[in-house]
Amino acid sequence: MFPPDNHWNERVDGLPVHERSGAIIQSIGVDRTVHPDFGSGLYEGRRIGIPYKVVPRGQRKVRVRFEYAGESDRGPYPIPRNPPIEGGSDRHILLVQRGTCRLYELFAAERAGRTWTAGSGAIFNLRSNRLRPSGWTSADAAGLPILPGLARYDEVRRGAIRHALRFTVQRTRRSFIYPARHFASSLADASLPAMGERLRLKSGVDASTFPRQSRVIVRALKRYGMLLADNGSSIYVSGAPSPGWNDDDLRSLRRLRGSDFEVVDTSGIPRPRGG
Repeated sequence: MFPPDNHWNERVDGLPVHERSGAIIQSIGVDRTVHPDFGSGLYEGRRIGIPYKVVPRGQRKVRVRFEYAGESDRGPYPIPRNPPIEGGSDRHILLVQRGTCRLYELFAAERAGRTWTAGSGAIFNLRSNRLRPSGWTSADAAGLPILPGLARYDEVRRGAIRHALRFTVQRTRRSFIYPARHFASSLADASLPAMGERLRLKSGVDASTFPRQSRVIVRALKRYGMLLADNGSSIYVSGAPSPGWNDDDLRSLRRLRGSDFEVVDTSGIPRPRGG
């Protein structure tokens, strides 16, 4: 998704460590364990993870009323009759329209009769590096797309994830760094991570000790890292649900702790064309 030089698709295993890495990791929690926030089966009646759906080019589009209309793309949005909706309070809807390379994302989506409402919404051209206006949210607090940061079973089945993963932490600061466009905090403590912060797994972590599915994810965390996109539980890594996930395999990721990560200085990554 997105051009090869997009920030999501850039490897960071060769970049320097951020000068405040130790303090930021300390604020997140050195003993906090990684939680794979996706899997197979159901939790409280909902699939585990953030689902998405590919809709046909001719899918009928509908208007959506937004709470944060000033920072939302008006649409309309190609929402099918029964779209998959993320469980919990975030209620994300992620839709890719076939043939147009457009990604449509909604936050806090609800339907009342024939009317759809949402907290916010964003539309992305998956062929472009264009970002949202500075200061704008998206369907995610950092103003970023969600789908490109999800761990997807089809990638793991093929043996490699070639992009950064999305993750959350409990406390962020009132700041954002490229490619994020928005913050969601009133805290000014410089030891807290900013939206858009990139963490990577330290090179000394041995991926070979993990079972197959988790091993692919560990390698991605070492090469591409994970990108801070929202407030939430600390070191929850996002993925799409799939019956192909082995939940026992994924639980091995909980062996990873905050102390196994470092913050990357991403200032040296070239800005992609059009970004």
